[in-house]
Amino acid sequence: MIPIKPSTINLTVDDIRGHFIQGNFLGHRAPTHLVTLENTLSGVIMPIEDVREISEFTRNMGAQVHMDGSRLWNAATTDKELREYAGLVDSLSLCLSKGMGCPVGALLVGSRQFIDRARHFRKAFGGGWRQAGILAAAGLYAIEHVWPTMPNTHMQAKRLAQGLESLGYVLALPVHTNMVMLDTTKSTGVSTEVLSQALRPKGIILGAVYEESYLRMVLHHQINDECIDIILAVANELAAK
Repeated sequence: MIPIKPSTINLTVDDIRGHFIQGNFLGHRAPTHLVTLENTLSGVIMPIEDVREISEFTRNMGAQVHMDGSRLWNAATTDKELREYAGLVDSLSLCLSKGMGCPVGALLVGSRQFIDRARHFRKAFGGGWRQAGILAAAGLYAIEHVWPTMPNTHMQAKRLAQGLESLGYVLALPVHTNMVMLDTTKSTGVSTEVLSQALRPKGIILGAVYEESYLRMVLHHQINDECIDIILAVANELAAK
């Protein structure tokens, strides 16, 4: 496995091309058989054009493409968009808890032959589940009722990001979907730790620092406009002191 750090905000075909291994180099290096993409990553959407170019290159090289689409619901907020992304990869995983609100569950998508093989390995490793109906019902509810609310959640995240930026907070990444990533290494006059402490009495708990330099704020369908108003009001009060 070779992790690839993108040269831009997301992976491109040039990144893949530069790390793709053909042949086994006399047994010293394993050839590339699979390219795995993640969409979204830290809330950033991988454009469909980049996925298409990576897919065409990888398949032309005789390898396959898998997409970790745990948060693909956020990138593709319609049936058409979801089908378009899925059509560019050989296999796809979708999470039913991240952003969708289910207590547990995930989907694996691929050809009939691929799914039959996956079921074999699931059974071999003791992954069978007899009473799965209640989880399936939760997943269907999320697809029908939670997924359609994501565009509104994305707008809330953008409003939160714009409000914090106006107070001097620095975004580590652009806000495409439901994540606001603050760079904790850059001075804003009010630290994210102080902001977190001030919000706690209001019933709003910010997560811990992410990867040592990011504060990751993840919004979901149960976050309402009032919550965003409270965060920005507290941030404004701290900035005025």
